[in-house]
Amino acid sequence: MEDYRTLLGQGTGEYEEKHSRFIGLAQFADTEEKALAVLNSVRAGNRTARHNVYAYVLREGNRTRYSDDGEPAKTAGLPVLEAIRHAGLTDCVVVVTRYFGGILLGTGGLVRAYTQAAKLALEAAPSGTMRVCVRLTVTVEYPLYERADLLLRTAGAHMEEPEFTHQVTLRCVLPQGEEAPLIPKLQEWSRGAAAIEVSPGFYTAF
Repeated sequence: MEDYRTLLGQGTGEYEEKHSRFIGLAQFADTEEKALAVLNSVRAGNRTARHNVYAYVLREGNRTRYSDDGEPAKTAGLPVLEAIRHAGLTDCVVVVTRYFGGILLGTGGLVRAYTQAAKLALEAAPSGTMRVCVRLTVTVEYPLYERADLLLRTAGAHMEEPEFTHQVTLRCVLPQGEEAPLIPKLQEWSRGAAAIEVSPGFYTAF
């Protein structure tokens, strides 16, 4: 499974062209239902707007879709889609709402405005790389806790809060495959006393 980049939250951006306002919203969406829910929410909040143009890119099935929502063909939805592609993102939706300013913009003006609004929204949204990772669970006696913690941190693992009972349980996340050389080290220095569990692979921001 390959790494991919996506949005980790929401971003907004606004661009004005000859008194027309273009308000972009970018948000994570990994299904068509979620993407359309974002669109419907924007529409509901901007009932007086002339257009609500959108585009989304989904990793599942490599699906893309866009709508010009009444603007001239390929002057609105396609530029928004190209902004997503240029950012190298997937599993995200961008909606650009236009409030008409009374002056026609022409093909070039529309393409520029929708591109800029989408770009500003995408730049404002937090993003990250999703990688296939595993969660490593290491249970040790208290005298071995600090050494185990140091070994995991030195390996670049993202540590979670340890659990203190009659033993110490450390949990961490690291890219799949990087646990392979780490497990023998843990077993060697603990002389087999460390109990180690590895989860199946899952996607997460790392």
